[in-house]
Amino acid sequence: MNVAPASSTTTSHPVSTPTGNSQVASHRLDPDRLARRFVEVRARTERLAAPLSAEDQVVQSMADTSPTKWHRAHTSWFFAEFVLGADGTSGRPGDRPEYRFLYNSYYDAVGARHPRPNRGLVTRPSLAEVGEYRRHVDAAIDERFRRGNLDRAELAVIELGTHHEEQHQELLLIDIKHALSMNPAVGPAYVQRTDIAAADPGPASFVEFDGGLVTIGLVDAGSVHGDRFSFDNEGPAHEVRLYDFALADRLVTAGEWLDFMADGGYDRPELWKSDGWYRAQSEGWTAPLYWRRNPDQIDSWWIHTLTGMRDVDRHEPVCHVSHYEADAFATWADARLPTEFEWEHAARTLGRSSTVDGFLDEQNDHFTFHPTSAGPVTGGLRQLFGAAWEWTSSAYQPYPGFRPVDGAIGEYNGKFMSGQQVLRGGGALTPPGHARSTYRNFFHPHTRWHLGGLRLARD
Repeated sequence: MNVAPASSTTTSHPVSTPTGNSQVASHRLDPDRLARRFVEVRARTERLAAPLSAEDQVVQSMADTSPTKWHRAHTSWFFAEFVLGADGTSGRPGDRPEYRFLYNSYYDAVGARHPRPNRGLVTRPSLAEVGEYRRHVDAAIDERFRRGNLDRAELAVIELGTHHEEQHQELLLIDIKHALSMNPAVGPAYVQRTDIAAADPGPASFVEFDGGLVTIGLVDAGSVHGDRFSFDNEGPAHEVRLYDFALADRLVTAGEWLDFMADGGYDRPELWKSDGWYRAQSEGWTAPLYWRRNPDQIDSWWIHTLTGMRDVDRHEPVCHVSHYEADAFATWADARLPTEFEWEHAARTLGRSSTVDGFLDEQNDHFTFHPTSAGPVTGGLRQLFGAAWEWTSSAYQPYPGFRPVDGAIGEYNGKFMSGQQVLRGGGALTPPGHARSTYRNFFHPHTRWHLGGLRLARD
């Protein structure tokens, strides 16, 4: 989901040229299935943009975010550039070579690009022209499917492009959420929905796991020879030595975070790593992002969500906290954050939670666009997927034996595997079917606008 090297990043969507590593498994390259998937994914992006005005779609509220218009154009550029051709005409309405400059995210191998912090200043092409661009690219890809002349490598790039677009669907929502929160009034809603009060998930318990040598990652990650889609940063498979550990059976709740705040959590340097403490002090952190004090009740908090401003619900998971905040809370709770290897091993051992609380479902009138309660105790791990992305203590680094491939696809992971922290799981805004136990999301440790929460671990 990464869209720029200078700020936030998430699980990689490295670009593959038609002659490069496809990162797509062989069983997924059926043209009929892929044609249907292409249409479905492209349509979801348009549905997500539909509630937004032209003004909403142009604004960029900070350097980490991108305008909705840019997301719609960039995900079309991907198919135009790597499937339809990069000669300035193929896949582009008219002869618009400037699209290669405006909508290239970070691929130096492709050529120069517009600076990310200035994407909100690009008022032209217009929103209508970007819509026409999407339709033109869709029609061109559809024509290629109907003619049946897409080779295996091109099908692989289309598969990769659909997963890339799903990542941008989540980014589209978290970016517009930040933009709407900047409204000086109350932070308007992206959609009008009535949130239902979360059920009490009960106190957290810990699920124990034995240590030992365990296999982490995928043998066939990023390969056309495997049996599933994956990004290359999910492999190679390798052994990791784990020691006995325990994971909380659910995510930390907003109510537990309120207790942390009431106990001076943001004012006690002994709870914080040095970098986090100075970041919190310099940026004035006193609560998670999007929390605001109720002016009529000093001890009461509101939260801005995609459905508008409302009271903080004590039973829902806390989210929009940085890695620094998550680590400080874990220290306060006499616990720690899990490593990404502990998380993956636990997820593989117990399988998916019996209660999936989220996953993007914008057509469901009851979908809240926000993490919900963990639900009843299951005896296993709740909220593994579909609530909030879970910060881990692991730095985002290459697995043993990882080698970037040649070309633009190798450019991505090689230059981002430094200075970032891994998150695991999947959030309420993650498209359905997109997350998996080996998926490695990653962000800089100070970032808060994405849907980051936490699960506690203990030795």
